[in-house]
Amino acid sequence: MGTGAAVLAAVLAVSGTALSSGPPATAGALPPSAAPFEPGAGAASEELSVSVLSSRPDAVMGGSALVRVEPPASADPESVRLSAAGTDVTDRLRTVDSGGSLALEGLLTGLPEGESELEAHLDERVSVAALGRERSASLTVVNHPAQGPVVSGSHQEPFLCDTDDFELSGGEGRTLGPALDEDCSARTDVRHVYRDTDGQWSPLPDPESVPSDADTATTAAGARVPFVVRVETGTANRSVYETAVLHTPEDEEPDPWTPPPSWNGRLVYKFGGGCAGGWYVQGKRSAGVLDGPMLERGYAVASSSLNVFANNCNDLLAAETVSAVHERFVESMGVPHSTLGWGASGGAYQAHQTADNYPGLLDGIVVSQAFPDVGFSVVPAVTDALLLREYARSHEGELDRVEQQAVSGFLRHESIERLAREAGRVDPRGRCREDLPEEELYHPEDNPGGARCEVFAAVENVYGTDPETGLPRRPLDNVGVQYGLHTLMEGVIDVDQFLHLNEHIGGLDADGAVSDERSVADPEGTEAAYRSGRLLNGGGGLADIPVVDHRFYQDDEPEGDLHMRYHSFSVRERLEQANGTADNHVMLAEHRDRSPKGFVSTSPLAMRSLEELDDWVSGMQEQQALNPGWEPIDAMRASRPAFLQDSCWIGTDEDAERVVGEQLPLPAGQGDRCADAFPVHTSPRIEAGGPLASDVVACTLEPFDAARHPVEFTEEQAERAEEVFSEGVCDWDSPGRGQQGLDGTWQRF
Repeated sequence: MGTGAAVLAAVLAVSGTALSSGPPATAGALPPSAAPFEPGAGAASEELSVSVLSSRPDAVMGGSALVRVEPPASADPESVRLSAAGTDVTDRLRTVDSGGSLALEGLLTGLPEGESELEAHLDERVSVAALGRERSASLTVVNHPAQGPVVSGSHQEPFLCDTDDFELSGGEGRTLGPALDEDCSARTDVRHVYRDTDGQWSPLPDPESVPSDADTATTAAGARVPFVVRVETGTANRSVYETAVLHTPEDEEPDPWTPPPSWNGRLVYKFGGGCAGGWYVQGKRSAGVLDGPMLERGYAVASSSLNVFANNCNDLLAAETVSAVHERFVESMGVPHSTLGWGASGGAYQAHQTADNYPGLLDGIVVSQAFPDVGFSVVPAVTDALLLREYARSHEGELDRVEQQAVSGFLRHESIERLAREAGRVDPRGRCREDLPEEELYHPEDNPGGARCEVFAAVENVYGTDPETGLPRRPLDNVGVQYGLHTLMEGVIDVDQFLHLNEHIGGLDADGAVSDERSVADPEGTEAAYRSGRLLNGGGGLADIPVVDHRFYQDDEPEGDLHMRYHSFSVRERLEQANGTADNHVMLAEHRDRSPKGFVSTSPLAMRSLEELDDWVSGMQEQQALNPGWEPIDAMRASRPAFLQDSCWIGTDEDAERVVGEQLPLPAGQGDRCADAFPVHTSPRIEAGGPLASDVVACTLEPFDAARHPVEFTEEQAERAEEVFSEGVCDWDSPGRGQQGLDGTWQRF
């Protein structure tokens, strides 16, 4: 027996019920499978198969895996034997009812790190000749440490542990406790909390009884149950995770075959927002799992500290963490019927990119205040705003406020200042958390090799390092961008103003400071952005799931705002380009005043969107089961709920008028009621002729040609323009420099 097998034999869990030695029980007396719904499942097969239910077989973490063996339909389950890494683990399996047929399932722990084999075979009682099939089946599993990594590459250093500051949900100030090791692990805490009739959460004082002031939840199935919730808090992938589900202590302790009776079988995975400041820390909060509207409908809720972008502005690590937390949940509760992503702003980045780059983790998403991604929809907008603000300050009087606002594309002039402040995302010293050790952080002179608190350094292992500077390769570019082009064409500014603006607007240096020179994207970093999915492609897993885009209109915020409506159209454009259709994408817009507290979590429309998404995903699964040959988009078209049509709600009260119809951006949307009520404004880059998809990192350049320019230049102005644009101007009709497709999903770095 090898070392790995010996370790496995020593620590195999007692999870699962051993196969009985007597005659097999009838299916009706057996527990249900931990995987209650399998799209496309047909008649029982004569093939012997083995699979992992808790994760992809190559993404097992922490040595544990919920496994399933399906015997041939004509074979007795008692004839099946299973080994893991060479050790017989048959006694860890139990017979379960798999929709009328029998299967075997069990929770294994202690799997050795690296590759090992799960091998199932039929004993000598089964006649292979009678089956006409192979007697054995095997599956390679790859186990990774509980703290990762799996796909994200080397751990970020430094890394601050926050378990001792992470307050337990409903724990009245208690924290998870001190970290147990350098990977920020902590003991798992399981407790019950209840919501009282005032909506407050408190620990359950007595596990034997429900307090008299406990509220009652009416689940989606119509059951009225005490509003008591089981909350689990622990660590996985160096994050602090939380899960919550309706469950009272008097209910049987859940396991994969005994789920909580009030759980509707769906898991909502919540993603938190932010970005600036999300560097090198574990994080002191998740996106929140004590979500009353979700829990009372029977949904289980999960989140983690590394799925809050204010803690971790790295979508690659965020997706890996979803995989880790989802695995923990499945091993505790069983396989959800579906996992639905939920996130606003920075949470929407994560939902989009997790679904697209790591398909199988999310079955559908509701995103609010959405952007396609942070690095290529937000960063160019905020850095252009910074350049425009600094130009206006340095060249006072060249452009007035109206002209500046027109060049920006924003609805309000105040958004220039508001977005300029968000350019700290590319400043390596701008948004580091105060308790990070100064001696480990980047300083251009004192510590040029230190940790940089900025977007591109967060995924340096994807973009690579410039061997000449030692800095992360940076896919940020504005060479050839004709700022104010549309404003010039509309006559808001004249040719001389246009040329002066483009001569002096400059770019950002390697440390995010405004420079006289335009920003030049690193070619290798640019190609990596496209290939890796750091620039959202839309043609990976996102093409195969429903997406509900809910938006509070914020373009008109008095102080300006980052969450502009055009970003939803950017996502749709990318879906159209990648897939030839965006029939899986629905946009819903409303005024923020329609939410009781102005937050997504309190919006009745957002919660309705989740329930409708649930129906859509369920219908899609049913259609795929009935029509195995259908593509996912066909199943989505056939199952889309009637409510989920592009719509806006005009008015600020509960009786706002709903307007249904195709959503259109300006100028095509002029005259459209939704476009009139919620005008779609743009960005400096789009006003310079760039695509609505915001998917060109570095434009293809062509020589400036006054004869072909849409605005007339004098001979003197044309000569000056050739100097201003000596490197050329953007040819937006051609793909960008280095622009290419996604290089597959489940990439590892």
